Amino acid sequence: MRKSIIASILASSILMAGISSGQGIPRRQKDPIPASVETVYTKGLRYLANTQNDDGSWSGTYGNYPGVVGLCVLAFLAHGEDANHGPYADNIRKGLDFLLKQQKESNGYIGNSMYNHGFATLALAESYGMVEDKRLAPALKNAVKLILTAQENNPKGGWRYTPESNDADSTVAGCQLVALLAARNAGVPVPDASIEKGLKYMASCRGSNGAYGYTSRGGGKPTLTAIGSLCYSLSKNKDAKGFQESLEYLKKQMDYRDKYYPYYFEYYMSQALFHADEEVWKAWNEKNVRYLSTIQAADGSFPGNKGQTFSTAGALLSLALNYRFLPIYEK
Repeated sequence: MRKSIIASILASSILMAGISSGQGIPRRQKDPIPASVETVYTKGLRYLANTQNDDGSWSGTYGNYPGVVGLCVLAFLAHGEDANHGPYADNIRKGLDFLLKQQKESNGYIGNSMYNHGFATLALAESYGMVEDKRLAPALKNAVKLILTAQENNPKGGWRYTPESNDADSTVAGCQLVALLAARNAGVPVPDASIEKGLKYMASCRGSNGAYGYTSRGGGKPTLTAIGSLCYSLSKNKDAKGFQESLEYLKKQMDYRDKYYPYYFEYYMSQALFHADEEVWKAWNEKNVRYLSTIQAADGSFPGNKGQTFSTAGALLSLALNYRFLPIYEK
């Protein structure tokens, strides 16, 4: 039986005691899953399961990057897979084992970039309440601490490629904010000031039309706007200045496909629209399901210049709002 994931993350021994006392498992809404979604998703999961390496990573372009491994773990969990006894339990555990072994003991850093660290942290956060592994709690606590420390040392209040970066951009900053918001949503104490500072940086990249640029208000793009909009939704700031302008901008991009990062766009666009306006998401989702159904290979993978592993995980996660098992998908 598929199970959703307990939104529980450890930040201290007191919090751990509270979580261990037991929490109810949230159930997804009883909306029927379209057969076309289930077909695409199950084929994609079989591909990821069949191509995983023994060490938990994947071969090919970016397959051994912690961020990509984290997205693959999320793809399994987002389908409601049982991480302890289900058919993909071994895949989930091997993926998490890989992430845990990549974390530096000295500072909690996972991988060699904040992209990798952010997505890996999100995977740990969404896994903690479901997977029985004593290593997850301290690893997650240290991963969150590194994100907060990196922001404290960043004069812009954001994040970029490394924990020591003095500049910032909306993609890396958005990735860290989502990880922090997932942690806070699940119970980890994340200072309001840290979220507010991160959102302030994101706002500095938003133009008057609601579109977000990379490092400034200029050059707004749909993918960046989806990231920024999602951060405001998850932080419960949909009444903030500029949010509606961003939604209106995204509503004009319903047929957009990012030429360079198509699955990165779809991953964020699906979440941004779902949290901002579910009716708009439904319209976009129908188009996305049809599109992905036509480009999925016979083996369940998806093509892309960033490697089949990343492409497949990103494509599946863009469909995951149909299931709504992950805590990060809760409104």
